[in-house]
Amino acid sequence: MRRRRRNYPVLALPLLAAVACLVCGPIAVIRMSSAAESLGPPSSSIPAWQTPFLTAYLLLRKSALEAPAGDPTARATIEVEPGETAAQVVDRLAEAGVVGDPLLLKVYLRYRGLDVGIEAGRFTVDGGRTLAEIAATLQRAADSRYTLVVPEGWRREQIAQAVGTMDLGLSPADFLAATRRPPPWDVGGRVDNLEGFLFPDSYRLDPRWSADQVVQLMLDSFDRRVDREMRSGFTRQGLSLLEAVTLASIVEREAVLPEERPLIASVFLNRLAQGMKLQADPTVQYALGLQPDGTWWKAPLTIDELGADSPYNTYLVPGLPPAPIANPGLESLRAVAEPAQTPYYYFRTACSGGGAHVFAETFEEHSQNACP
Repeated sequence: MRRRRRNYPVLALPLLAAVACLVCGPIAVIRMSSAAESLGPPSSSIPAWQTPFLTAYLLLRKSALEAPAGDPTARATIEVEPGETAAQVVDRLAEAGVVGDPLLLKVYLRYRGLDVGIEAGRFTVDGGRTLAEIAATLQRAADSRYTLVVPEGWRREQIAQAVGTMDLGLSPADFLAATRRPPPWDVGGRVDNLEGFLFPDSYRLDPRWSADQVVQLMLDSFDRRVDREMRSGFTRQGLSLLEAVTLASIVEREAVLPEERPLIASVFLNRLAQGMKLQADPTVQYALGLQPDGTWWKAPLTIDELGADSPYNTYLVPGLPPAPIANPGLESLRAVAEPAQTPYYYFRTACSGGGAHVFAETFEEHSQNACP
């Protein structure tokens, strides 16, 4: 059953908006007629005298409404309890870093009448979304039947398999067909599918959507999260967007410990700068594809498999593979944009286990790091 939140006190909100109107009132009044188009219609449940104040405040803060709500790397999964107010929920999101301006979100919720529509249940929200998108998310608690969770490092076939298990009327083949096209942006090269650009995230899907609409949602997330600053970082490394995403996909599959991503990125960038082969196992795993046991990433690899004839085999082919081998997450992409500055050209799994690696500057050091 849908449980709605009680309204929270809003006395402070119109007072603050009134102050804003006194300072910038003429501009806001001139724009008031376009408020419904810009912000959406105000709720009929709020008193008429509050509407102009809330509208003026939101118009003055419109750019903030359309910007990421908080830290783009922050993500929070919260359980909203029956009886919890919208203000309490917003404050929890602010504490998690997902919302940087809780007052603005509270005013927007009040203006649209969404403060009384927040359901009890579980919500996953990230700071890369706009406040309006977060407000919409809070209206519908997650239903596992329609929530697609894409982990970092999955290839598109794995995403297709996950989509096929959901109650969406879509098959894995439907999803794969929708991804057999180049990205909608100039990526600095030619590719014939969307591998690497299907951003890992938790997606609330509509069961009426087509496969194309599901794919577009993921592309929109990539375009929003991989912002101008990060793309400038790729340029500083001498990489096109395609090259950067390709390298990030390798880093994603190699890294186990988050703090090692910038180190691993530095090794591969150093090798590329010297014209050395990358010799990355995940590129061979990608080339080998689906295994008889139903897995996609074969490990360990045999000597014969390391010689697999494929343009993706970086043991044989110099430079980067022709396209991404998986869909990297934000931290692997950031590691490529902002790699550690190291003298390392080699790394291998540490004998101590736990997913750590040991790094070396020379092949002799690398050999010495081998486990007994």
